[in-house]
Formats: sequence, structure tokens, C-alpha cells
Amino acid sequence: MNVDVSDMIVIERPIAEVAAFAGNPSNAPTWYRRIDQAEWVTEPPITLGSRINFRAKFLGRRLAYTYEVTEYTPGEQVSMRTTEGPFPMTTTYTWRAVGERATHMVLRNHGEPAGFSRLVAPLIARAMRRAMNQDLGDLKQLLESRS
Repeated sequence: MNVDVSDMIVIERPIAEVAAFAGNPSNAPTWYRRIDQAEWVTEPPITLGSRINFRAKFLGRRLAYTYEVTEYTPGEQVSMRTTEGPFPMTTTYTWRAVGERATHMVLRNHGEPAGFSRLVAPLIARAMRRAMNQDLGDLKQLLESRS
């Protein structure tokens, strides 16, 4: 069973600011509640082929995984897929300007669980949806509180 979960939000900040912050893996622990650490394997800044190690906690488990950037259009889209870790996953951020001062952001996670994860895929999808909604809300609050 595939897992394909997306959520969106409108952030009252210019697209360049939202994309620069949210698209920088170093900032992930700031706005993702479940990510504790982001460590560059390749040299920053983000570009096609960049690799980043993440440490997180999800569904009560400690996770370590590596993302590789597979698509990158500055200010528009970043897509990363796991190259190591317990759950093959692709995460994509897309941004679209809404006027001059707001940004529509979509966060999408999709993948095909293997092993035991396949059996609990519906639970994983629900938990991911809830987490993504919280994380996007935190991102919105963080960016909109900046002057």
C-alpha cells in the first residue's frame, strides 16, 4: 500500500522568504516538531544531489535517515527522497506566490512502506497528516511573527 499525504498552507510572507527558509534543510529542526537534527553530508547550500542526514522521532520511534535532493527549482520546488532509513519516502515542497506578500506552500510525502510498515500504512498516513498540519502551522507562525 502506498502512502501519499499532502497538506497546504498560505503564509503571509513573500515567496522568496518562505522558500529560502523552508527549503533550507538546516532549518528543519526549527519548524518540524519531530526532527531533532539535520546534518549536511554534502556542502550547503541546497542543490540537486545534496544529501542531508536527519534524526527524528515518529510514532514513538527514533529514526535516522538520509535524504537526497532529486529535484530543485529555487523558489519553486524542492523534492528529496530517502536513500537510507526505515521507510522509502519522497518529500516535496512547492511554493506559489499569492500576491506580493503571501505564499501558498504544499508539503507532500509519498512512498511505499516495506515490511512491518506496510501493515500499518493507514496508521502511518494518519499520523503523517496530523504531523504535517502541525508543522506547517508552526512554520506559518514562525515566519509571520518575523518583522
